[in-house]
Amino acid sequence: MRVLVLGAGYAGLTLARDLERRLPAAVELTVVNDSPFHLVQHEVHRAIRRPSVADAIEVPLDEALDRAEIVVDRVTDIDRTGRRVHLADADPLDYDYCAVCLGATTAYYDIPGLESHAIPLKSLDDAAAIRARYFDACDDGGRVVVGGAGLSGIQVAGELATLSAEEDAHTDIVLVEQLDTVAPSFPESFQRAVRDELLDRGVEIRTETTVESVSASTVETDTGDLDYELLIWAGGLAGQDAMGADRPAVRADLRLDRRTYVVGDAARAVDADGEPVPASASAAIREAKVVGENIAEQVAYEQTGDFGDFPPRPRQYRFDVPGWIVSVGDGAVAQVGPSIFCGSAAKAMKATVGAGHLTSVGAISKAAELVEEELNS
Repeated sequence: MRVLVLGAGYAGLTLARDLERRLPAAVELTVVNDSPFHLVQHEVHRAIRRPSVADAIEVPLDEALDRAEIVVDRVTDIDRTGRRVHLADADPLDYDYCAVCLGATTAYYDIPGLESHAIPLKSLDDAAAIRARYFDACDDGGRVVVGGAGLSGIQVAGELATLSAEEDAHTDIVLVEQLDTVAPSFPESFQRAVRDELLDRGVEIRTETTVESVSASTVETDTGDLDYELLIWAGGLAGQDAMGADRPAVRADLRLDRRTYVVGDAARAVDADGEPVPASASAAIREAKVVGENIAEQVAYEQTGDFGDFPPRPRQYRFDVPGWIVSVGDGAVAQVGPSIFCGSAAKAMKATVGAGHLTSVGAISKAAELVEEELNS
């Protein structure tokens, strides 16, 4: 019997480590990832201003996993009928159970010129490209436009505003959002605090502004044109090619079918209360733990159960996180319950969250590195 975990982001690595503990030794556990590293995605923006953080936020998979087979390759197709996963450079892999944890890619919404002229922020290579372009074109002035005021866009804008201040560059940082507020998916008190932090760092915020087309030097919007030297796009999520460029909708059991699960940003999930689950690291990690239980119980039923009995009923995921946190340059905003924290308290919380995740995947020395990087940023 083989269990496949596709992807080793927050959901994939959490699930694989959980299954290493839960599955019988006779069950093959295989993790497929397009890199030999797990990346702490919510810290990638830090590498724009502090390239040294890159070492702390990449964890070798062969150090994080004990018994799982690691296949470094790109998933090209998932045949659920035949229970077979096709890879770019290796033979297909058959499975008895599969968890798709491939994450999402950047959505460009067919906006003319956007994909060819904007830089996304999904990898350390993207962070390096943004930094290089900044110093090539913006370190003596000019304008940076960041599209999308979700958490990723907020963090990029804050990081670049702080970098500009450190370099005394007088670069204009403009954050563009189609909806009427920054952090539109979050509570109003959190939105207000984030907005204040951005404004304190000199970020110009343009909400209710829709990007209509992009040229090599101009972003055309419904409220006027913006000339730019650097354009970063953090405007939304799209499905991976292996999923037909789709993020399928799944119910609270996170199943596409009896043997195939989709976890984290790869899906649009509705939880046990019927509420949509936001795309976030905390949700992906918690979803993975529910799926780990479900797969382990299904495997045990197939191997040792009485097939006259009913199969185990899948557990349901209920979205419940204690709060939210976002970096804004050299500051941060955190919400815990109804309380909002900024300044040193929020920075300490941000460092604790990242370090806690690294510790949970066995990267204790990297957790210490990250805390140092965060508190000194």
